[in-house]
Amino acid sequence: MIKVGIIGGAGYTAGELLRILVNHPEAEVVFVQSSSNAGNAITDVHVDLLGDTSLHFTADLPFDAVDVIFLCMGHGKSKEFMQQNTLPAHLKVVDLSHDFRLKREGNSFIYGLPELNRSKIAGARFIANPGCFATGIQLALLPLAAAKMISDEVHVQAITGSTGAGQKPTKTSHFSWRNNNLSAYKVFEHQHEAEIVQSLKQLQSGFWYDFNFVPIRGNHTRGIFTAAYTKFERTLNEAKKIYTEYYKSHPFVFVVDSNPSLKQVVNTNKAVLYLEKHRDKLVILSVTDNLIKGASGQAVQNMNLLFGLDETTGLKLKPVAF
Repeated sequence: MIKVGIIGGAGYTAGELLRILVNHPEAEVVFVQSSSNAGNAITDVHVDLLGDTSLHFTADLPFDAVDVIFLCMGHGKSKEFMQQNTLPAHLKVVDLSHDFRLKREGNSFIYGLPELNRSKIAGARFIANPGCFATGIQLALLPLAAAKMISDEVHVQAITGSTGAGQKPTKTSHFSWRNNNLSAYKVFEHQHEAEIVQSLKQLQSGFWYDFNFVPIRGNHTRGIFTAAYTKFERTLNEAKKIYTEYYKSHPFVFVVDSNPSLKQVVNTNKAVLYLEKHRDKLVILSVTDNLIKGASGQAVQNMNLLFGLDETTGLKLKPVAF
């Protein structure tokens, strides 16, 4: 049984981790750290877990009692945590912030997108979980990059649910503002662009084309709908073969023949892709749940790989559908 600790246990990603891990057959949550909630029952914050756990939040960090910790803190906090704490040699780390996603000198974290780095993840100790937008967009583009077939600039629009902004209320996550509303933000300068381009260059070393990304705030709660397109001179059938071949051994990615919707994937670790060809452009649509495949589910998928489990263990989740 894998012993698990969660650092920063009060937010959305920690809540999703708990919902998955309480039913994981090979994992046991030993502690959930939250300084602001220490002593309180986890169900006081994550009320949907009533009857599923009797754990209380703690301010302590009993590293020796666990095999892996998940860092669910704000961006910038994970780096501070790693600098301020001496971890026992056996302890593995999965970080859900953006602090370690980019390759830099001295960064020992492996980028945790299993559909890109499965074998590297399996042999690692420290994992940097990808961003939610970055996950859906990369899954839409990786097969083309692996086939060295991105030959022009890439255009992406993606719309995300309000949970992507985190639990702390802001002007643009407030119900009265978000409901019945859409808005773009960080156009062409979203922080996830760097990790996406890094992965494309990993597969297609000559990738130098413009990557143009327009993120959009949606009026729904969860799920990311991504539309990407780029120049592609071959046929649609050839594109489908490239995608199905690339993902044939990846159990959470499905290439389908009909236009996808968020309700196919919300509450699951799945990604559903759909391709269309128009003139010389290939359009790739992808749908993912930003809190599961885009965050906590992928973190558990990475944990499974770290400990030699089938990566689907504990992740055979069902979508809301209606």
